[in-house]
Amino acid sequence: MGVPLLSDVPPSHPRYASLLTREKLVEGVERGITGLNGLIAQGRGEALDYLLGEVTTPPAEEAERAAAALLLLAERPVLSVNGNAAALVPREMVDLARKIGAPLEVNIFYRTEERVRRIADHLRSFGAEEVFGETPDASVPGLDHARGKASRGGIFDADVVFVPLEDGDRCEALVRMGKRVVTVDLNPLSRTARTSTVTIVDNVVRALPNLISLVGEMGGQREAELREIVASYDNRAVLRRSVEAMVSHLSRQFSTFEE
Repeated sequence: MGVPLLSDVPPSHPRYASLLTREKLVEGVERGITGLNGLIAQGRGEALDYLLGEVTTPPAEEAERAAAALLLLAERPVLSVNGNAAALVPREMVDLARKIGAPLEVNIFYRTEERVRRIADHLRSFGAEEVFGETPDASVPGLDHARGKASRGGIFDADVVFVPLEDGDRCEALVRMGKRVVTVDLNPLSRTARTSTVTIVDNVVRALPNLISLVGEMGGQREAELREIVASYDNRAVLRRSVEAMVSHLSRQFSTFEE
């Protein structure tokens, strides 16, 4: 007997959503979109999601609202896409880009030109109109590896960059350039989480639909109201509350052992 296909697993299965995510990444590897290292990153993220209870917590909701406000206020927002994001949330990335009038830019650590092209074409298959990254013409200062490649008109010239599933050193470099960075990171203790302007401690498959809904809801708000949301946001406080949410969930789980 072989491994069951997801189509053989009923949606009522308690791990259905997790199995769907895993299958999307495996498919991404088979299509040359996701690197094998991305599977390791997904496993680490899934373990951290267990600590959250696999739900969007109140601090994550606060971060998502601040992220939506920041993206709506941006003059030159850009959405960065790596292999895992392309496999897991391509339609959502394209939808969010369309709603805020932003281009997408492919940026991957284990870069090959073929893989970049495949990711770009994959995003276009979901309706992306403007995708940078295939012919980078600039570099992020301080980064010597492939993720330092950037495009003028894209990330290099952006004022706000949305970088789900980001590397810590690149996030630090973008902030040093004066950019405001929004990221999705299930590890509230990572360099990325601590460096970003807004860190959403949530699973990317939940965070993106939430962001899209919030951008739609908040798009009609006055600029002053959006600026107040951003000004009152405290990323460090939100990260502390995210850790507390993990500890609280674990405590509740351990309490069941004593019953």
